[in-house]
Amino acid sequence: MGALRTSRDGWIEEGLRALAAGGADAVRIEALAKRLGVTKGGFYGHFADRDALLEAMLDTWERESTVEVLERIEHEGGDPKSKIERAGMRTFSSHRLLPIDLAVRDWARRDEGVAERLRRVDNQRMGLLREMIGTFCSDPDEVEARSLLAFCLAIGEHFLAADHDGRSRSQVLDRAGDLLLDRSPGSGRHGSDPRAPSSTGPDRTAQ
Repeated sequence: MGALRTSRDGWIEEGLRALAAGGADAVRIEALAKRLGVTKGGFYGHFADRDALLEAMLDTWERESTVEVLERIEHEGGDPKSKIERAGMRTFSSHRLLPIDLAVRDWARRDEGVAERLRRVDNQRMGLLREMIGTFCSDPDEVEARSLLAFCLAIGEHFLAADHDGRSRSQVLDRAGDLLLDRSPGSGRHGSDPRAPSSTGPDRTAQ
């Protein structure tokens, strides 16, 4: 168990947990070593310095957020609309990826290198949206607008505290998805009437 926890991947994973919980400033070698139950000297067997760890963390986040998500949805198959929905759920409704993604966005406001990395990841995500939406929408301007709105919806809803007049957040998101993806009402992942009230309140994450 100790060998696993002190591996290179173990340091990266602990760093990502710290990033998601407290931002880039929370990724400190001594604090990570304490949580891992090891001395910080073991860190330097894997990384030259803290910057090298941060770079490796970003590499892991980028790979999981793009390559692995795309590979998974292609493996699962389905039509373009279902692929968009599943890609969004894996990225922005994931208990693992979502907190990291939001922390990277905050970090990017203060670090040009991270901002460039985020731009590359977001461009790949926009590329997927354009490709998938382009299969049922022929107007390039509309494809771009729908792609942007879908992306903004996926990220922005996590920052919105508004209520929805008797509707749950899940119901409103489903209806918004229906409009953006040109689906029949109620065909989203929750399959419910967006006007029906929910006793559980807004559901912000996929189950």
